[in-house]
Amino acid sequence: MRPFRIVLVWQLIATGALTLVAALPWGKDGALSAALGGAINVAAGAAYAWIVSRGKARSAGDVLRTMFRAEAAKILLIVAMLWLAMAHYRAMVHGVFLGSFLVTLLIFAAAIAVRDGQQDKTARVNGPQ
Repeated sequence: MRPFRIVLVWQLIATGALTLVAALPWGKDGALSAALGGAINVAAGAAYAWIVSRGKARSAGDVLRTMFRAEAAKILLIVAMLWLAMAHYRAMVHGVFLGSFLVTLLIFAAAIAVRDGQQDKTARVNGPQ
C-alpha cells in the first residue's frame, strides 16, 4: 500500500498546484476545472489501491485477476466521472480540465517506480540476494 499512498499524495499535490495556477488566468472556473480533472484520477487511483489491497493472492493467477479487476474498476470510474464532469459543469475550462487529468494520470503511471520501504529494509537486513 505504501507506493499507492505516495502516488496518491503526489497526485493531490499536483492537483493543488494546478488548481492554484489555473485560478490566475481563468479564475474560479479554471480552478474548479483543474481540481475536477485531478480529483478524477485521485478517486480512481484510490479505488484501484483499495481493490488491490483487499485481494487474496494465493497464486500468480489470483494476483492477475485482482489487478485486472482493479484496473477495470478504475477505468469504469474514470469514464463515469469524466462524463459526469463534462455533462454537468457547463463553465468548464476544457484545456485545464484535461491537462490536470493527464498530469495526474501520468503520476499514477509512475507508481511502478516507487519502491516499497518494507522490501528495502528486508534487503538491507538480509544482505544482497
